[in-house]
Amino acid sequence: MADSVLYEVVEGLAIVTLNRPEAMNALDTDTKNALRDALQEAAGDAAVRAVLLTGTGRAFCVGQDLKEHVGVLAAGGGLSTVAEHYNPIVTAIATMAKPVVAGVNGVAAGAGAGFAFAADYRVVADTAAFNTSFAGVALTADSGVSWTLPRLVGAGRAADLLLFPRSIKAAEALDLGIANRVVPAADLAAEALAVARTLAEGPTVAYAAIKASLAHGSAHSLVDTLAKEDELQNLAGAAEDHRIAVNAFLAKERPRYVGR
Repeated sequence: MADSVLYEVVEGLAIVTLNRPEAMNALDTDTKNALRDALQEAAGDAAVRAVLLTGTGRAFCVGQDLKEHVGVLAAGGGLSTVAEHYNPIVTAIATMAKPVVAGVNGVAAGAGAGFAFAADYRVVADTAAFNTSFAGVALTADSGVSWTLPRLVGAGRAADLLLFPRSIKAAEALDLGIANRVVPAADLAAEALAVARTLAEGPTVAYAAIKASLAHGSAHSLVDTLAKEDELQNLAGAAEDHRIAVNAFLAKERPRYVGR
């Protein structure tokens, strides 16, 4: 894996860190390959029960590395990176059967914002900001933003933020529903890690079912959603963690989940 993406698994938590601070974690080809591979590895690893995605330096991720991209354009290349990188990255974040926390340590723009929007929970530094950016370089939304952003802020606000891209400071992001939690910048790393670790110690099957039910419900009717809830509740109810939770409740003890 490239040095531009760090990957480690500690006690069921996979920590994926974008590590190009000198370039504000801009996405060159090596970084995109490494990020895609790291997230797919975490998704497929049964020992991983939650994922923390964050960045080093002043930025979470400012999106496509335009210095590299200008060379692609000069050579007559297209935007194959959407299919090769952004789509698999967002798919891994949004569909893996475990929760993903975005620890947004700084600016998240373009595809970087898209990756954060795709996460299940966003812990945001009070000095961070979001920017859709796409229209500013004469492009349309990618990295799932046209799907995720309306579900976070509503269709009208999403259109506004895409047509007129601007810096969305942390406080406004919290008001809009983009940020789940805003913390002092100095506390971001510890707070994001604590949230992700709590999820890694939780009932993994139930979390996966919650994630699947939210995704299903956003695009289906009430009747279809009720049927999906029935299916997923039976799955969660058959898990070992459900029995652990019930027994702990009756014994007035803290449950110690095993993730299955």
